[in-house]
Order: sequence, then C-alpha cells, then structure tokens
Amino acid sequence: MTKRKSEPVEKGFFEKIKETIEEFWDGTKDTAEDLKDKAEDKIEDIKESVTATKKATAKKATATKNTVVKKADTAKQTAEKKAKATTAKAEKEAKEIKEKAAGKAKAITTKAKAETSTAKKAATAVKTNAAAKSKAVTEKAKTTAATVKKEAATKTAKAATTVKKKAEAAKKS
Repeated sequence: MTKRKSEPVEKGFFEKIKETIEEFWDGTKDTAEDLKDKAEDKIEDIKESVTATKKATAKKATATKNTVVKKADTAKQTAEKKAKATTAKAEKEAKEIKEKAAGKAKAITTKAKAETSTAKKAATAVKTNAAAKSKAVTEKAKTTAATVKKEAATKTAKAATTVKKKAEAAKKS
C-alpha cells in the first residue's frame, strides 16, 4: 500500500502548447471543410439552376463554379498557411523558452556549486582552527600537568624530609 495521494497530474508547458496548436489546426481544418461544404452546396445549387435555364446561363454557371472552387481552394490554402505559421511561431516560442530555462538552470547550478565550494572551504577552515586550538589546549594541559606534578613531587619530598627530621628528632629526644 502506498501512502501517495492520487491527484491528477498537472499538464506541462509544452503539452499545453501542443494542445493549443492542435486546437488551432482543428479550427482551421474545420473552417476549410466548412468552406468546402458551402462551395459544394453552392455548386449544386448552381447546377440545378443551370439545368432550368438556357445554354448561355450554363456557361455563366460554369464560370461561377470555377470561381467558387478557386475561392474555396484559396481559402483552404490560406487556412493551411495560417495554421503552419501559427505552429511555427508556437514551436519557435517553445524553443526560446526551453533555451532560457536551460540557461537559468546552468546559472543556478553554477551559483550552487560556488556556494557549496565556499561552504566547504569555510567548514575546512573551521575544522583546521578547531584542531589547532584543540592541540594548543592539549599541549598547555600537558605542560601544566607536568608542572603541577613536579611541584607536588617537590612539596611531597620536602614534606617527607620534614616528617623524617621530626621523626628522628622525636626518637632522639
């Protein structure tokens, strides 16, 4: 059993851009299809009216049909160009953002390394100072202890000598 919360995963920046591009593409595709359907409907309407009129009108309908088809093709091409331009722009922006993020990450990493190096140097200096102070205190304690031992030995020897003399004096008297 895991203790992790089951929360929905938030979409990343590039996924959002991708969805936006897909929405633009779908929108332009739908527009092109609508234009094509309208053009086809118009062509069918024109065909029905042409059969009811004379041959001269039939020639005009054919010209109109060609114009409508050209306009539909032009509209479709325009929509495709806009979609491509939008996609290219979004990809360019995504690339720029990615480059900026990489630059910032490098700067942060460099700064962190410098701070870490400074902290390590400071820690080493503190350790060195502590070791030196510890050594100095130890040496001072040793010399003080040796001095105290010598003084105690001297005093003990003097006291022993004094006690011996008093003991001999006491025996003699």
